Amino acid sequence: MEKTARQGLERVSRPRLYEQLVEQILAYIESAQLRPGDLLPAERDLAERLGVSRATLAQALVALEVLGVIDVQHGTGAVLARRPSVASVIKGLREHQSRLPEIVEARSTLEVKLASLAAERRTDQDLAAIDNALNIMAKEINDGDRGSHGDELFHQAITAAAHSAVLAQLMAFIAEMILETRMESLGQPGRPEQSLASHRKIAAAIRAQDAKAAAKAMLAHIELVSDVELLR
Repeated sequence: MEKTARQGLERVSRPRLYEQLVEQILAYIESAQLRPGDLLPAERDLAERLGVSRATLAQALVALEVLGVIDVQHGTGAVLARRPSVASVIKGLREHQSRLPEIVEARSTLEVKLASLAAERRTDQDLAAIDNALNIMAKEINDGDRGSHGDELFHQAITAAAHSAVLAQLMAFIAEMILETRMESLGQPGRPEQSLASHRKIAAAIRAQDAKAAAKAMLAHIELVSDVELLR
């Protein structure tokens, strides 16, 4: 009887650390009566209040940024964009995590082919757009930002250089989902610099018109940026 009763019990799942942090941040927003447009405390102050490292807090803030709860502005800090319920945010985070592998699959399929085609079809104008994106991303990183705008411009330039209208439409269709992974990836410590370095390898292969090397470099890049360290 005791064995049967024990078999009917299920282990209670413990909320992951990032979920606990998100709940505490939202609770602070509620208690401080912050409104959209208001600034959250500086990361150092917030990390001390929560008793976590700044690196751990940064990942929780990226998760909130992905869901549009906050807007992290370089030089300003985290600004509240909207005040959702805790339940809706946690649900959104779990849904986001469950679809990450599918987004990676789509990127691996589309962007590797785009890089290969770009190496075969790129024009001098395409190369100029690629170089411009690299320069913008490098400047953003040097200024202490994550380089997300330059990153976005780089991938757009690769897509344009492939000169494939259908593939470009497919990329536009998943652009919003890619934006989620971009913010989450570039929020990892040291990732912006690593991403920029892999971008340069892709650009070099495209400039050399080496389709095989461009595809290989793009695949390696996607594997890199897909390695998102989720909080446990």
